[in-house]
Amino acid sequence: MTTGVRRRMAVEERRRQLIGIALELFSSRSPDEVSIDEIASAAGISRPLVYHYFPGKLGLYEAALQRAAEDLAGRFVEPHQGPFGERLLRVMRRFFDFAEEHSRGFVTLLRGDGAAAPAAGAVVDSVRQAAYEQVLAHLGVSEPPARLDLVLRSWITLVESTALIWLEGPGVPATSAGPWGAIPRAEVERQLVHDFGALLAVAAVHDDGLARLVGQLFAEEPPDGVFGELAERLAALAPAPVTS
Repeated sequence: MTTGVRRRMAVEERRRQLIGIALELFSSRSPDEVSIDEIASAAGISRPLVYHYFPGKLGLYEAALQRAAEDLAGRFVEPHQGPFGERLLRVMRRFFDFAEEHSRGFVTLLRGDGAAAPAAGAVVDSVRQAAYEQVLAHLGVSEPPARLDLVLRSWITLVESTALIWLEGPGVPATSAGPWGAIPRAEVERQLVHDFGALLAVAAVHDDGLARLVGQLFAEEPPDGVFGELAERLAALAPAPVTS
């Protein structure tokens, strides 16, 4: 972080600098713990000059939130190449990269804490919608049936809550970053992809159209892929037939 260096900047350059500093500070601490004086000092400018560019800390926080949202939404963008399960796994890795990089800010954002809760809620909703649309595009569906819509929105909520639980851990402060639970991060990411496949499969039992989509999706997956692994493990759990 740049500190104590004063130089003239164009308006947009200075705004970008302040947003970047705020995002870095808000990523490790809650907004209530970060002061305008601290942001000004890190930028090498005076407190009144911060107010020249932003109406207050809330406005700066909202701008930082928007930048973080754009970053997070961009991590759901994935080329439409290769098995769907592997694509989804790469997305989960980037999602957890973001969660670790912005651990405290990520928790604050999803929990909707503090005075900026309404703004945070709108930002979270925009990221959820971006994730929803990206997954639909990879499934090749433009108008999802009700059960697929339910699966997608439920799974996105599951991803968020799982990341929060994994980040915070039982009895561990949210100011630290790392896999504090017993489950390594890579396994959590893979399990979430398996969760998506399982939710789809269960919903398909109740919807013939969705069953055809799922059948096609799984048929295109390699036996050693993420969903192939899921099918193999589920089959291993089934009891062997009783023979007389």
